[in-house]
Formats: sequence, structure tokens, C-alpha cells
Amino acid sequence: MNPPPSAVRLQKLLAGAGIGSRRQIEQWIRAGRLTVDGRPAQLGERADARADIRLDGRRLELEQSQDAGAAEVLLYYKPAGEVTTRRDPQGRPTVFDRLPAPRQGRWIVVGRLDVNTAGLLLFTTDGAVAHGLMHPSRQIEREYLVRVRGRPAPATLRRLLEGVMLEDGPAAFDRLVEQPQPRAQPPQDLRNTAYRVVLHEGRNREVRRLWEAVGHEVSRLLRIRYGPVALPRDLRPGGWRYLDPAAMAALAAAAAPPTRA
Repeated sequence: MNPPPSAVRLQKLLAGAGIGSRRQIEQWIRAGRLTVDGRPAQLGERADARADIRLDGRRLELEQSQDAGAAEVLLYYKPAGEVTTRRDPQGRPTVFDRLPAPRQGRWIVVGRLDVNTAGLLLFTTDGAVAHGLMHPSRQIEREYLVRVRGRPAPATLRRLLEGVMLEDGPAAFDRLVEQPQPRAQPPQDLRNTAYRVVLHEGRNREVRRLWEAVGHEVSRLLRIRYGPVALPRDLRPGGWRYLDPAAMAALAAAAAPPTRA
């Protein structure tokens, strides 16, 4: 039977609905875990959202509109203490608790912040954009304000810029700038130093692990920028807002695959 005119490649369809990355979906197809209308899926197969597509026998709900213009992007100021999963076995609040319902589909979180980290999180209903924004090939910058215990020596700061070996490989900050301390500073804060740091990876707890590797504990961490989108100064923790068309276009451009020379 010929596929309907609205059909697209299965990997694109499922990635666009936030089910998984295209590479992961290809692995599922090769392993025989995906079926389309009751038969094993094939690489290169085309389908649309009306097909009965199942992963390990469980039907996948493809709620996202195939109209790219229907995609939504929302930014959220995550407070410390919230987790970035939809449900938490320990009963902790999640970032999804405060979000408005999307017009269509479901919110996909772009990257994660650990429970003790606050700041900018992006959500979209476009799985392809979410995947692109998190893909290492895009080299998208993440910027943080970080407060560490003690005053690192100049040699320590050079190490953080030149590279530190972590358990999952070498890592480094792209930029690291000390921030001025407030004049009216509580006595306990005199033992802390603040920095603005930038890196282009999203490995688990990477900022904290870099500082811990050089002997300095992070006492506060706030993400203030993800790619071209910055945390608005007037947004309070727990608040959210939709991106305007210009910001959405900049984000989509950042998520696009790199062009080949």
C-alpha cells in the first residue's frame, strides 16, 4: 500500500514528535522494536501521524501537528529544588508543574538542569528543534553565573580554560570572567567568589564537576543563556513566557544542521 501524501520518513516523524533522536529511532528499527500498522518498520519507510506506530508493542501517541508553524517555544525560570522530569518517584516538584498546556503536542525540555541549579530552561513542541539544540555538533553555548567557595588561584583558572580531565573525558570552559562582589555583602559571602562562565557542551553537571575537579565547591549556579536566548531580567523564579517570532527564528537557526563546505 502506498503511503499517504502527508507521509514523511519514520525517523523524522518520530523525532519531530519528541519520541527520540533520529539515530536512536534508527537503532530501534534495526532491532525490530518498531512496527507500523502491525508489521516491522523498515529503514527509509514513510508514515504519517495517523499510522499505528508501536515501540515494543506500545502505541506511540503522535500528537504534534505536522505544520511547522504550529510549533511553540517557551522559556522558564527554573527555581532550585525542581527536577526536570515529568514525574519524580520522590514526590519533588517538577518543572512541568507550572507550565501552561501547549496548543498541540507536548512540551519537550531542551537539556536539563540538576535539582540544585536554577535558571533558564527552554521547552518546545518541535522535536527536531529540541534535538538540534542539544546535539553536540551544533556547539551551542550555555552561559552561567556561578559562585564557588574560596578564591581560586590564577593557575587554577588557567586549568579550567585549558582543560580538566573528568570521568567522562576532558572538559573546559570557553570563557571565564570574575564578577564584581556587591559592596554590601554579608560576612559569610566573603568566603565565596563569583564568575560568569561559558561552555558549549551539555554534559551532566559539567559546570559543578569542573569546579570540583580543581578543589572548589559550587555554592550557587544559575544558567542565564542558552544559545541566542537569554534569561529575561524581569522574569522571576517559577515564571515563564513564550518566545517572540524573532527569538524563535534565531533558535531554529541555531538548531539547524551545520552546513558542509
